[in-house]
Amino acid sequence: MMGEGAWLVAFLVVQRLAELGFAQWNTVRLRAAGAVEFGATHYPLLVALHAFWLMGLWVFGHERPVNPLWLAVFILLQAGRIWVVASLGRRWTTRIVVMPRAVPIARGPYRFLRHPNYLIVILEIAVVPLALGLPLFALVFSLANGALLAYRVHVENAALAWAAGAVAPPTTAANQTLPMKQ
Repeated sequence: MMGEGAWLVAFLVVQRLAELGFAQWNTVRLRAAGAVEFGATHYPLLVALHAFWLMGLWVFGHERPVNPLWLAVFILLQAGRIWVVASLGRRWTTRIVVMPRAVPIARGPYRFLRHPNYLIVILEIAVVPLALGLPLFALVFSLANGALLAYRVHVENAALAWAAGAVAPPTTAANQTLPMKQ
């Protein structure tokens, strides 16, 4: 029989795999339409961070009970996650992929925040371990995630400015635009 923590982590794994499938489908479609990817060099680090987070949650939390208050916060975050994905629709990916001259999304939570998805991820990285009674785990992964997201937000802002035609393509290797091929 699986403990409460195991059910929560299993849900996260299934959710993340489904999201990766949807993101890949959108990425392929965007590539075919001429999209450009920014910051591809840091994407494997992002994937690794989330994979280690999930594995660590399983190792340390699968037999733990789930705190109902933190679970309620997590459920609210899932509503926010759905709102973000629905607002971006076919433009939602886990990569930084932009269409040249595309108008940024300004509906849903994007009316209020420039990067609502990252706020949700920041909170999830902390809330899930807290729900499992793992405050040190929450702190360690929150710090690592914060460092990576600080860089990613910088790259994404540059990508959005480039897509809007406000700036020339970046020239640094980390921000270099990469023509997308199928």
